[in-house]
Amino acid sequence: MLLQQIAASVAEHEERAPLWAEPWVFGLSIFAILLVLMFITLSYTNMGNRHSPVDEHSDPHRQHPNKHDHGQGH
Repeated sequence: MLLQQIAASVAEHEERAPLWAEPWVFGLSIFAILLVLMFITLSYTNMGNRHSPVDEHSDPHRQHPNKHDHGQGH
């Protein structure tokens, strides 16, 4: 049944919907948009180096115990 529907739709050769631009324009515009998004993402890669790192203090009132503080807390 499905093969009959596929064969019937292929045999009809319906006219495709008109595009407002050539197909390569769509690909080029999508590529340009993704390239801009990539550069925006790359601009944030240096955000962690703006300030010097601060040592984490041991908080005795933490809800979950820190098993990796190597005895610095109490």
